[in-house]
Amino acid sequence: MSESQPSVPAPLASALPTPPPPARPRAPVSLLVLATLAVAFTLWAAQTVVLPILLAAFFALVGNPILRLLQRVWIPRALAALMVITVGLGATTALAAQLVVPTMEWAQEAPQQLRKIGRQLQNLTKPMQQANQAAENFARVAAGEGSRRVQVVRTQLDDPYKVITQAPRLLAAVLAVVLLTLFFMIYGQNLQRHAIALFPSRHQQRFTSDILRSIEREVSRYVLTITLINTVVGLLFSGVLVLLGLELQDALLWGTVAALLNFAPYVGPLIGVAMMLLVGFVEFREPLQAVLPAACYLALHTLEGQLVTPIVLGRRMKLSPLVLILALMIFGWLWGFIGLLLAVPLLVCIKLVLARLEGMQGWARLLE
Repeated sequence: MSESQPSVPAPLASALPTPPPPARPRAPVSLLVLATLAVAFTLWAAQTVVLPILLAAFFALVGNPILRLLQRVWIPRALAALMVITVGLGATTALAAQLVVPTMEWAQEAPQQLRKIGRQLQNLTKPMQQANQAAENFARVAAGEGSRRVQVVRTQLDDPYKVITQAPRLLAAVLAVVLLTLFFMIYGQNLQRHAIALFPSRHQQRFTSDILRSIEREVSRYVLTITLINTVVGLLFSGVLVLLGLELQDALLWGTVAALLNFAPYVGPLIGVAMMLLVGFVEFREPLQAVLPAACYLALHTLEGQLVTPIVLGRRMKLSPLVLILALMIFGWLWGFIGLLLAVPLLVCIKLVLARLEGMQGWARLLE
């Protein structure tokens, strides 16, 4: 006959403390490092697929506030998206038509102008070079070397058909970005709604829907605001270059370059100052006039970065300079110039997601 286990009365059983839930196993650091490296390699290897999707999402975020404004005046979303895409393509095509001629001219004249500037700099440093050459000759004679080393110069012939073979691939990439942007604008909300419906409980669905809707609106406003600010910066800088004596097409070219570089904080302005110095030395003979384009660009960027953007966006979208530099380095290494353009919007998305998730607010504050 088996002995019965002593039973605990119900009031006492309810008073007993409940055992803590089992601790979730943590992955080792080595596994996290390997996973990070695997994700980075995948993003780099699949950039031909990833970049069109990210660019389309970026452009869709720019157009979403405009779509909401058009929907308020009873315009269907599909028609509004088609109107936004058409206007955007028209403006881009008109700007590209103005920039083709000066871009080709600068591409043809750049080697000659660089050699010219190099000769000018060489003349300025000629006494130092002569002193270095005399020291090298003296050291060679003292070491007993009677002959100079033979240097082999290798030349690489440019393939004239390289541009022709790459044109269909570039055209296909542009077409993919345009179509994906249109589909994101039209079907993005339905796709988001069907994805949220996969959650088991209504509480999770409502919570996720509120988070995604607020993040999408904030990121859309941020991206659209930054795009408008950079466009105004490019137009103002083009006007400054026209006042300095450049032709309108050349001024539009460098204004467009300034607007694009302004999407990459810290790195873009440094590249822009160097390019404007080169433009100044090519276009003007006097040293003071040659420095004016770079000085005007730096003053305009300082005014925008220290006054206009903080007032318009406030401190909520502020990011740590160290984290920003690291993001620019990583995304620039992964995807080149397009990575520099997308680094800040991606970092803002990560910060907003972390700020909305429970228990992740500390990581969001770390990015500030």
